Amino acid sequence: MDDTAIHAGAVPATASRPKIQVVPLAGLPIVALAVIFVALSIGFNWRWGLMFNHVVGGGLWTGIDLFVGLVIGPILGRLSIPSRAEFAARFMPMMVIIMPTVVMMTLATGFQVARFSGNLAVNSPNHAWIIVSFCVVGVMAVVALGILEPANVAVLYEMNKPVPNGERIGRLMKRFIYTAGLTGLMQVATLIIMTRLTSR
Repeated sequence: MDDTAIHAGAVPATASRPKIQVVPLAGLPIVALAVIFVALSIGFNWRWGLMFNHVVGGGLWTGIDLFVGLVIGPILGRLSIPSRAEFAARFMPMMVIIMPTVVMMTLATGFQVARFSGNLAVNSPNHAWIIVSFCVVGVMAVVALGILEPANVAVLYEMNKPVPNGERIGRLMKRFIYTAGLTGLMQVATLIIMTRLTSR
């Protein structure tokens, strides 16, 4: 590789660098189990299953967004471009399957939980809070699946090129981290709404 490529922010390619698996196949059975569990909980109106999926999915979604945006983000900002690329090669594939799964768990069962609790009724004192919650999580879902996930996949495809562009990876990682931080802050609003609902 010539000096121009290095100064342009390219990540040095080595013959031993393995090709990155964009979707970790080893994690797909776990995703399949989560989807089946959610489907069975909804299909059989299994209240414990619905609550479990909603609470666990929402908790993981919130924790991941806050951790990535407020902890991982500042650390990555201090790393060199090659170091960011090396981190992305190991971190991003897991996020490809984790984020869609926890979003699915949270949203698919959240509506059912609200229906069982009677909060969807117009005359319910919690109806307005539920509508606000739907709006907030709707925006977060669009951000997670429409911005975070494409940036994630783009980083992995860039990493699989013979000579990855480190600057482009850095820009995509910043987009990922900043957006995760934003949704993390929105998750705080969701926590306020949820605790408000359960305390009424």
